[in-house]
Amino acid sequence: MEHLTTLAQWRAFTDEQRRSGRTVGFVPTMGALHDGHGSLVRRAVADGTVALVSIFVNPRQFNDAADLAAYPRDEARDLALCESWGAAAVVTPSVEEMWPDYPRTTATTVSVAGITERFEGAGRPGHFDGVASVVTKLFAITGVANAYFGEKDFQQLAMVRQLNRDLALGITIVGCPIARDHDGLALSSRNVRLSEPGRAVALAFSSALRAVEGSSLDATQARATMQQILNAAGVEIAYADIVHSDTLEPVEADFTGIARALLAGLVDGVRLLDNAEVTITARKGA
Repeated sequence: MEHLTTLAQWRAFTDEQRRSGRTVGFVPTMGALHDGHGSLVRRAVADGTVALVSIFVNPRQFNDAADLAAYPRDEARDLALCESWGAAAVVTPSVEEMWPDYPRTTATTVSVAGITERFEGAGRPGHFDGVASVVTKLFAITGVANAYFGEKDFQQLAMVRQLNRDLALGITIVGCPIARDHDGLALSSRNVRLSEPGRAVALAFSSALRAVEGSSLDATQARATMQQILNAAGVEIAYADIVHSDTLEPVEADFTGIARALLAGLVDGVRLLDNAEVTITARKGA
């Protein structure tokens, strides 16, 4: 496995793969890797691509300097995991190369309207602009490739799809299923911050999703069911909604068909996310 550290090495690596007739499978991460990231790398390898992982803690998507400072970093561990998963190369660019003006404000910002304004975007002003800006730069450096994203951060995935369509960046976006632990908890680098009782509470997220996934509920009933389960467990709910999968607009009361259930809340002071595809029935009497 190659370890690349500069943008020049990164571009040279991906250019060489394409010249040789190979497809690059790009997995962008911020490190603190876990098996959820591993599932993305393994998928890239299984698809026959040359798996390239980026590890870059992007300061522009943090609203709080303390959160940025506290973000876990263990490069040696992350590199070893990537090699075990079959990555062909890992790139760990410096902040100085990625954002030469940092910590001053970078003049260019990429913003995706609409899809970023609710849910995670509502409480974290500027977060998605930071994500959109870094993803655009990651894609520009990598060039034509498949890019693998987990569905756990579903709003981010929807934004990246919109960004790629709007700017014709030449990337094939591959959404991959949420990786879960044995007890159903969605894998996240934040899970290590949960106490044992907190982890038990956090299982309410997957329980709430299971309660509506195989049910015959209308949108109003599905929202209420998820809220009841989270409240009963002691989750401090940020949102529990049923939305259109492409626009993330909340579905109407008389909606019927395939939608997305989105959940977020605080457990032990840790913000957790989860989601699932759900089938919603028409409201009775509608």
